[in-house]
Amino acid sequence: MDIEFTSQSLPEKGAAAVLVYEGGRLSSSAKALDDVTGGALSRAVEAAGFTGKAGKWLDVVGPEGGVCRVLLAGAGKKKDMDVTRAEKIGAEAAGRLSDGAQEALHLFIDAGTEEDAAAAFGGKLASYRFLKYRSEPRDEEKFELKKLIVHSKNPDKAAKRYAREQALADGIFLTRDLVSEPANVLNPETFAERCAALAADGLDVEILDEADLERLGMNALLAVGRGSAVESRLVVMRWNGGRDDEAPLAFVGKGVTFDSGGISLKPAAGMEEMKWDMGGAGTVTGLMRALARRSARLNAIGVIGLVENMPSGIAQRPGDVVRSYSGQTIEVVNTDAEGRLVLADALAYTIDRFKPAAVIDLATLTGAIIIALGHEKAGLFSNDDDLAEGLLKAAGKAGEGLWRLPLGEEYDRQINSQIADMKNVGEGRAAGSTTAAQFLKRYVGETPWAHIDIAGVAWSKKAKPTAAKGATGFGVRLLDRLIRDRYED
Repeated sequence: MDIEFTSQSLPEKGAAAVLVYEGGRLSSSAKALDDVTGGALSRAVEAAGFTGKAGKWLDVVGPEGGVCRVLLAGAGKKKDMDVTRAEKIGAEAAGRLSDGAQEALHLFIDAGTEEDAAAAFGGKLASYRFLKYRSEPRDEEKFELKKLIVHSKNPDKAAKRYAREQALADGIFLTRDLVSEPANVLNPETFAERCAALAADGLDVEILDEADLERLGMNALLAVGRGSAVESRLVVMRWNGGRDDEAPLAFVGKGVTFDSGGISLKPAAGMEEMKWDMGGAGTVTGLMRALARRSARLNAIGVIGLVENMPSGIAQRPGDVVRSYSGQTIEVVNTDAEGRLVLADALAYTIDRFKPAAVIDLATLTGAIIIALGHEKAGLFSNDDDLAEGLLKAAGKAGEGLWRLPLGEEYDRQINSQIADMKNVGEGRAAGSTTAAQFLKRYVGETPWAHIDIAGVAWSKKAKPTAAKGATGFGVRLLDRLIRDRYED
């Protein structure tokens, strides 16, 4: 769907969306449209008892020869109009015309340029569909609205502001594409190839193959992929938008392109969902594209460990001990607790090589986080209060929920091993997300670090205004917001 910005002038035909505030009060554009339609809008509002409550909609058929359809959006109190509400209105308005009955929708927000850009961004996000493997897409899955025209008091300024949001949408869509792909198409090798293509966006991309990883001593990562016929990879993506002497901000993603559980085989029910166990790597990749496309003013490093966890005669076994990149040894008690092994090597390598100002990892790491937080929020763990606070504030602005969970010595003791430096699971099922985070914490030293467990939010079985069912792209907006607020000059 194309996005266009134009002046406040009313359209002569087609479909339009205007606002109604609480109490049934028409916005200025709604009043103007009401005048040219002979009072059709005000009569419809009165007849339907439409109060303008936020999130409610009223469809009105326009008079013959003019605007054929008007969507009245309940906007709540006028003073409460902000970018979040504008984005939702833009998404819902576009979604209501997704059937293609009208080629274009004219949208009037009647606020500032930030709200105009946000409404366009919402509409753009709502347009995403992953229909690559549908021979004949179902009607309810299609999105056939061709153009969203946002009417603004300052269309040039709104368009300039939206350009940044378009870059963000590009990153989110890339993440959704990657997470949606089946594992027979997206494996560690083909994922790395897609990352290599991001050089066209201005990223420096380096791909380490198994020979490179063996030389570096990344035995924890390699152990996870040992049972697969497909080789493991580690991809480094660099965006150099800051000063030459500026320490980068680093992002590390878990990229298990399929997780069978290995020898500790998962139950068959729901195993098909494990194609998206690379959601953290997908988020990091989408974020790096977004930063490059909007020419972000910082140095950023994206590192993703790509493996496939399969059972075979050469797969790692429960009870094996591996020596990680950092030199620390790990007793592998459960081969289905594999993501933390991948991240252990990726985190230690990133910190050792790039000396980042801070490092944030993202992973669909534990089922325990879903038990704790459901599918509404991701779990946040951190060794740095300032970094954690920045992430929580960014989450509020981005509309991607985070909840901070504890770390502590009492949890750390649970991963001590009798024969190695640590084991890869805690004691029983209690505090599983925290013991996983404690495991990762042993690999970051004093570097400010945050771990975001996105197992409950990387995929959704419910549609939302800005996302259809399936891959959500969670984390791209959150981290981009953090960067805008805290790390760009």
